[in-house]
Order: sequence, then structure tokens, then C-alpha cells
Amino acid sequence: MIMNAEIFNIQSFSLHDGPGIRTTVFFKGCPLKCLWCHNPESHKRTPQLLYYREKCIGCGACVKACPKGSVELIGGRAVNNRSLCNGCGRCVDVCPAKAREISGKAMSFEAIMEAVRSDQMFYEASGGGVTFSGGEPLMWPEMVTALAEACRAEGIHTAIETSGYGEWDRVCPVFQSVHFVIMDLKAVDSELHRKLTGVSNETILANARRVCHTLKKPMLLRIPVVPGCNDSEKNIRETGEFIKNMLAPELPVQLLPYHDLGTAKEEQLEWEHVQDFAIPEEDHMQRLKKILEAMGLNIQIGGAM
Repeated sequence: MIMNAEIFNIQSFSLHDGPGIRTTVFFKGCPLKCLWCHNPESHKRTPQLLYYREKCIGCGACVKACPKGSVELIGGRAVNNRSLCNGCGRCVDVCPAKAREISGKAMSFEAIMEAVRSDQMFYEASGGGVTFSGGEPLMWPEMVTALAEACRAEGIHTAIETSGYGEWDRVCPVFQSVHFVIMDLKAVDSELHRKLTGVSNETILANARRVCHTLKKPMLLRIPVVPGCNDSEKNIRETGEFIKNMLAPELPVQLLPYHDLGTAKEEQLEWEHVQDFAIPEEDHMQRLKKILEAMGLNIQIGGAM
């Protein structure tokens, strides 16, 4: 029986997550740990505290409210013991400065469907629909499958944004149930992929082939371009060869330049910042585009549909 899934955002009027105007449902939890992650608050399947330290006024309300004793005042600011925090949100409820926020809440199937239905007039006018994203929505296969099947029954177009990582027997029903698949290809070399994301890519590449050839689903491929990580000509050519020879050369491919919006979220999660990445120059993006176009691939820069 489907109960709840942990959701950290439901965003209306999305324009980069599939065709038309869309509602994007962001699921918490991800098996990959990409060095450049844009949504670090999605890593865990459970609620996580975001703390805006510069807003803290040192009133101590959070200290009194926390049932786990995970907060104390030091130097006029709240200091969090993350090992004790369970994300219950009681400190958020009492913070007068709005210095605290919980990322993630349990939502039922019907609550998610209600949010999706509320934007239905925009789907119909624009050819849009709902997109399941994350995190990694494949970590919630039963819920995503049920939502996609319900949307299909109500005439709502469905898409999934995914790394493609998951055992095929578990994730196949998800891919079968959606209309459209948006899949990342971060690196074709398995060892490089493991270095960048913490996991090898054999499962991802095999699932991409199954979605394309076995299920014959409409697909969009995305290559995040992160300088110093996967933007070498070697990786771009290898990725292009995989798309051309193992998938289909006519598939649309988007080159997505890295952005640093995840850095602020790392601070809010009080993570130790490990590495900075440059935002790729436009000339570099155009050069990579030309390499792939010369291979006969259908390339655009950026995520607009």
C-alpha cells in the first residue's frame, strides 16, 4: 500500500522540466553524491534542517523548543548539533526571525495529486503536465508509478527527470508509466563517473538503453557541463558516441552549464564546503556543442524546451 513520500518542493509554472508549463514534484533522497550537486537538501530521504545563520537573533527560542537538545546558544547565535537533530521542525515553528526551515515533508498520494490537479488549466493551454524530479524520484518507485498512472488516467502528461540509477526490476514500472523521460549523462567512463558521483554508471547506461530501445519512450538527454569534472573533449566525445551508437542520434540533447546555486544550500545545511567550480564560458559551451553536432547529434545549450 502506498502511504507517503518525502517531498521538498512542488514548483508550479516550470518551463525547463519538459514540454509546456509544468508542475515539478521534487522527491527527497538520491543515491548519487555529485560533487557539484545543485540540490544538496535532497540527498537524504528524511527531513533536513536549513539554517540561515545571518538571520539568527540569538533569542534562544529554538533551544527551548528542541526535544533532542540539539541546539545551544554560543556567542549570541544558535549552534546546531546535527548528529542529534531529527528534522522535527519544532525549532522552525518558534523562530521569530525565520532563520530556520525544514526541507522535506511527508505527503500522501492524494495531497500530491491535489497539487498537480490545481494547475491543470495551464497544462491544457500549453501542452504541459507534471514532472517528477528530485533528488532522485526513482527512490520512490511505487509512489511515482501510482502518480503517473493516475495522471495518465486524467489526461495529464507526465515526465521524469532522473539519473537513471536503480535496479531495472524496481524502476521499469516507473518508466513504463510516464510519457517522457529526461535523463542525465554525466560521464561515460565508469571510473570517472564513480569519482564524480560516488557510483559507477553501468546501471545508468543499461537503463538508458532499455528506456530507448525496449520501452521506446520519448527521451531527452542532458549533459551537465562542469569545468574540471566532465567537460573534457574526451568525455564529451565518448558521451556523444554512446548516444549515437547505443541510443539514437536523433534524440534531443541539452548541454547544461554548471551554476553555483547549490553552494548557498551547503551553507544552510552547515556542510563543509569542499570544492569550487567555475561557471563555463559561452565560448567553451559553443565548442562542445560543435563537437557533438559534428557527430550528427541534435544539440542545444541550456534547458529550455
